[in-house]
Order: sequence, then C-alpha cells, then structure tokens
Amino acid sequence: MAPTISLKSVSKSYGTGPLAVDNLDLVMPARSFTCLLGPSGCGKTTTLRMIAGLENLTDGSITIGDRIVDSVPDGVFVPPEKRGLGLVFQNYALWPHLTVRANVEFGLRLRKIGAAERRRVVDKALATMQIDGAADRYPSQLSGGQQQRVSLARMLAVNPEVLLLDEPLSNLDARLRLEMRAELKRLHDETGHTVVFVTHDQLEAMTMATHVAVMKDGVLHQLAPPLEVYHRPANTFVAAFVGSPPMNLVGTTTALGARLRASLGESAGISTVGVRPEHVRVLSGPPRDHEFSFDAKVKAVLPTGASWTVSVLADETELYLVSAEPVTAHRGEVLRCAVAAGNLHAFDAEGSRLALESDPEQEPEWAS
Repeated sequence: MAPTISLKSVSKSYGTGPLAVDNLDLVMPARSFTCLLGPSGCGKTTTLRMIAGLENLTDGSITIGDRIVDSVPDGVFVPPEKRGLGLVFQNYALWPHLTVRANVEFGLRLRKIGAAERRRVVDKALATMQIDGAADRYPSQLSGGQQQRVSLARMLAVNPEVLLLDEPLSNLDARLRLEMRAELKRLHDETGHTVVFVTHDQLEAMTMATHVAVMKDGVLHQLAPPLEVYHRPANTFVAAFVGSPPMNLVGTTTALGARLRASLGESAGISTVGVRPEHVRVLSGPPRDHEFSFDAKVKAVLPTGASWTVSVLADETELYLVSAEPVTAHRGEVLRCAVAAGNLHAFDAEGSRLALESDPEQEPEWAS
C-alpha cells in the first residue's frame, strides 16, 4: 500500500545565510504524483533529500505512512535504506561494466534474493519500462532515454513504497523528455506508487503531476492540482512562474492597470491585475459583452508553429498575447485587443490572490 508522506514544520539550515527550507508543512497523499516545482535554490531538492534521509533536518519531522522516519523533537532518525524508498537522480549512476540485467538486479543481490526470483522480478521491471530487448547490452550501448529507463527499472525491482525522482529528465533532449514524461505517467497509473518528483520545468509538472508544490526561497507558496495552480495562482510569484509566456501582471498605478481594475467593477485592495496571454484577444470587430478593449503597439511577433506569441505595448505597459490564429501585424503597428473581465486575476499589495465576484461559485472540473 502506497503511503502518505507528511512534513511538519520542517526546516533546513546549512549554518550560514537564509534557511534552505523554512518551516515547511506539506502533505503528499498516498498514490499521488507530487511535483516540487520552483527556480534553482528554492529548496525543492533539499526537501526531497530530507525525505530520503540524505540530509538531516534542522527542525521538524517527516512521516511516511504511519512511521516517523525523522523527527528532531523526538530524536528519531531512520536511515535511508530502511525507509522503503526508491531514488532516481539526474545522473543515471549505472555500473558501466555490468549489463542492463545485472544493473537492474543489483539491489536484489544485495538483499540476497534467489536467482529464480531475481530473474522473475527483473524481467517484469524491464518489461514495465519497455527495455526487455536490451537486457544483455551495456550502458554505453544505450541511448540516454534507454539508460534512464534502466535506472527506473532498477528502482522498481526492489519494490519501494515511494519513488523519489530528482530532475531525472534534465539530461535528455526534447523528444526523449516527452517520451519519458509519458512513460512516467503510465508507470504511476499502473503501479500506484506515491511519487515525489523534483523539477524546475513547469511543463513536466503540469503534464505529469496530480499535485504541484510551488516553492521559492525555501517557502511553499501553493500546493494544488496543476490546473488549479495555473488557473488560480495563489500569488503573483506563482502567477509569473507557472506559464509560458508568464501571466501578464499590471500594477494598478499604471494607466492600463487602473482601467483593468475599473473593468472589474471593484477596487478595494487590488494592487495588481493579471491576465494570461492566451486570454488577450486580437479584435477583428467590436468587443463582446463584458470585454475590456484597448490599443496595443506591436513590439515583436514570434511564431511557434502551433500558435503566435506577440509582444505588445499598451499604455507603455509591456504585455504578451498568444493567438491560435495567424498574426500578420508588423513591429510598430497598432492592434485592438480585448480581455474578458472573467479572465482577470486580482492580487493585493502583498501579492496574494483576491477573490472576485466573477470567480465561479462552484469548483470547476479541473480542481477536483
């Protein structure tokens, strides 16, 4: 049975400078796929290493299932090899002189598992990762994606309760990353393990996770399903970090921001108004009901193949818009744009999200 992982008031200090992890409370439900997402230095890898037992806590406690595996107040520390965890890191760490089969069965040999059982378990792990045809090859004869599959198969062979993955796809090219994201999602669906995945790549988090924990400077800023993080960011940091291009954030002290705030019909406490680039529409006719329209001068048009990203200036405020339809405008031309009031986000002076009357009363399907 896959366990729940709970971190309570967890902090980590390296002796100088700010805390690497600062009073972190985080619950990762059983069978969940939780991505720790954030920029470099935000504390996500330190958090994973504390769960693994590779870093000592400065304060707080960690529980895996019904076992306290680390607690500073209680003086408890369970060593990594007794936590029932499987770890995969950015470096594949395969033995170059061993075949794929020998690499995968390495942990089983350490546990003194019999030859017949080892073969059965290894064959299943290789088949699960779809590399059974490479069992007799050496790591140097494999592609990067195949080597990562071997690393994952080796972890699965020892049947851990929890899978801890620290940026395992960052060394792969774009096509292999896409392939491995699909494989990891399939693996989670089939095995039901509790997975903790560290990444700075928001696309990885959005496409694979059941829960995303967004961190910055050792502090948790939001924990929610990926689409909720995208559509209802808890603060301006999350709003700007999740999304490519990022959410447009406009201060209400600017001319455009003041007009956007006025379009919401409420102003109390609103310091910043946000809108996703895909919700900025280029008008070819009059605006729709409940739309706010404005002129914007084109700075650059950036076709991506599937869509067009356009950088514009509106009242001297730089914005991005994304269009599924071709944008033929050139630099310096003026576009008439529109935003629906229901697609606007409001934040207070501290950057925290504010509830609006236009927010739906019931949770949308993606939030369940």
